[in-house]
Amino acid sequence: MQSIETKQKILDNQELLKVIEDVASACSTAFCNGNKVLFCGNGGSAADAQHLAAEFSGRFYYDRPPLPSEALHVNTSYLTAVANDYSYDEVYSRIVKGSGQEGDVLIGLSTSGNSKNVIRAFEVANEIGMLTVALTGETGGLMKDIVDFLINVPSTDTPRIQESHILIGHIICEIVESSLFPKA
Repeated sequence: MQSIETKQKILDNQELLKVIEDVASACSTAFCNGNKVLFCGNGGSAADAQHLAAEFSGRFYYDRPPLPSEALHVNTSYLTAVANDYSYDEVYSRIVKGSGQEGDVLIGLSTSGNSKNVIRAFEVANEIGMLTVALTGETGGLMKDIVDFLINVPSTDTPRIQESHILIGHIICEIVESSLFPKA
C-alpha cells in the first residue's frame, strides 16, 4: 500500500514531474553532443545505478545504437584500491575527475541524500562543468544544495525510495530513447 501511495504522490507532483522531464532532456542533449551519462550510488543504489546505465548503453525498449553510459563502481580493482589508498569517500570523485568532461551528466542515487562519496563526486563534477542530478528521498539531504537537478522521492522509507528511483530511472530512459530514436 505504501508503495502505491508513494508513486501516487510522485504522479500528483507536477513540479517533480517537470524535473524528471528536464533531466531526460538534459541526458538527451548530452548524448547528442557526444557526451556521456555516469551513475553512482552505494548498496542498493549502486545496483540501481548499474541497472540504469545498462538501459542506456544496452537498450531499453528496442534495438538502437548504444549510448555512452556507465556505473562508476563496476571496476572493483579501482574501487578497492582507491578506498584503501585514499578513502571510500573518494572512490567516485577520483574517477569523475579522471574521466568526466564538461557537458557529461552525473546521476547520483542516495536514499538519504547524504552519501559522502556521492557528494564528493558531485563537487568534482560541478568543478568540471558536468550536469549533476541527485535521486534522493524526501529531504534531499546534503545533496539538495549542490546539484543542478534534485529528484527527491516523497518518502523517508528506504525500500519505497529505491522502488521509486528505478521507476523514475525507467521513465527517463524511455523519454531519452524515444526522443533520440523515434520509432517510425
